[in-house]
Amino acid sequence: MSKWPLMTAGVDEAGRGPLAGPVVVSAVILNPLKRVNGLADSKVLTAERRETLAARIRERAIAFSVIVIDVEHIDRLNIFHATMLGMTRAVEELKPQPELALIDGNHAPKTISVNKRAIVDGDALEYCISAASILAKTVRDKIMCEYDAVHPGYGFASHKGYSTPEHFAALNRLGPCAIHRRSFAPVQACSMGDLFAGEVVAA
Repeated sequence: MSKWPLMTAGVDEAGRGPLAGPVVVSAVILNPLKRVNGLADSKVLTAERRETLAARIRERAIAFSVIVIDVEHIDRLNIFHATMLGMTRAVEELKPQPELALIDGNHAPKTISVNKRAIVDGDALEYCISAASILAKTVRDKIMCEYDAVHPGYGFASHKGYSTPEHFAALNRLGPCAIHRRSFAPVQACSMGDLFAGEVVAA
């Protein structure tokens, strides 16, 4: 029997560290009568496995939500506060509301109105947090693949905005585009002073 209440939500984010794109937060209340086998930290799963599990989570969970916090909010609030905002909104969106929210990491947003607890490495320890990490990761990956078509040349479909050699090479070659996080030092260092450098302009 679980040590947590039946209506316990797991909360996790994807995209806190990248140089580009949104941070995506999910909250999930799993249904113990409709188990989802194979849940784990999204980072250790293949993309195909994540997609399969994400579909099962959506079908079988008591409730789930996914919140996208865009680059404008990240640059205005900073990434920490943008993530905390996303976590709060993700819990607020759940219907029904949980009795407890388990947050991946070492900090639980003060603005979450229900009881909450932060758990370091929670995405590997608690199935509900694993489920949230999978939903957040699959949604964010899809968004970044869509951005790859809008902002060609940066390789967003492959590195998803993270700090890879490919990404840094594109930044140095093209300059930042509209979805780069201007508040992040590596992006500032690569900026050519043109807010929309690297964007494709329609003829």
